[in-house]
Amino acid sequence: MTRVTASPGLEVAEARDRIAEHLVGRARELDLVLAAVAAGRDILLEGPPGTSKTTLLRAITGEWGIPLLFVEGNADLTPARLVGHHNPARVLREDYSADNFVAGPLVEAMRSGGFLYIEEFNRAPEDTVNTLLTAMAERLIAVPRVGVVRAEPTFRVVASMNPFDNVGTARLSTSVHDRLCRLAVDYQDAAAEEAIVAWRTAPDERRPSEGETCSRLCADCVAVTRATRSHPEIRQGSSVRGAIDSVLIARQLAALRRQSLEGDEPTYQDVVYDAMVVALSGRVQLDETSECTPEQVLREIWEDHFVLQPAAASPG
Repeated sequence: MTRVTASPGLEVAEARDRIAEHLVGRARELDLVLAAVAAGRDILLEGPPGTSKTTLLRAITGEWGIPLLFVEGNADLTPARLVGHHNPARVLREDYSADNFVAGPLVEAMRSGGFLYIEEFNRAPEDTVNTLLTAMAERLIAVPRVGVVRAEPTFRVVASMNPFDNVGTARLSTSVHDRLCRLAVDYQDAAAEEAIVAWRTAPDERRPSEGETCSRLCADCVAVTRATRSHPEIRQGSSVRGAIDSVLIARQLAALRRQSLEGDEPTYQDVVYDAMVVALSGRVQLDETSECTPEQVLREIWEDHFVLQPAAASPG
């Protein structure tokens, strides 16, 4: 890794292919995010969980050799927690000084030239979000009793938010939107998600090679997970993480029951259903008007995939 000391735009062309090696798909999203941050812009990634936003940022900062600092947006994220604070014990002994200031993630990211990644951005209090305005617009921030902190050239603010979640969230102000580029990130297609699941569930010594087909279990778990996103009783379905967990749990469940996932068809289907219940029931968000339980909805999805669809495809 080579740390970027000037505008990273100078190295984008040669770095892009190396970064892509750490991603499955996401070619367009990589190009757009990389172009934005290389141009010196801050960016908001808007999309549901499990759509490779963090993986994308890890790949970029890893290639550039700069830190990626995580902050979770919530009601407890005060301006002091974001910027930093003076050590109380040292203040009692020494009074306030720059030496006893404990940098928060914003100041740390500015000083190190890293990416400040704020997840659930629209859950953070308004006064905390407003603390970022000067840092984004002027690339500096004034800290009382410390002075002006100026950002290194590679410092960026990257925020993310889930557009489907409206509990405990707030609308971002026009002044915040005016300082951020925006990219909508949606779920990948089935082939890309199967590749992700195959990679994440393979033993370390047996990573799937490029172009290798996904196993039957992997393909089935991806299919039922994707079905949760379009079911009429579900407001928000599961991300690809649900498919990953379904595969891993199904394997362990089959071993526990001394059953083979390659053998009897009803046995295989039952194992997949039980794994679905554990892996997906907590990840799906039912519509407020639904009278079903998550288990009932998952049973319907399971029947559609394993009973109705094969029957419809059978001759005659």
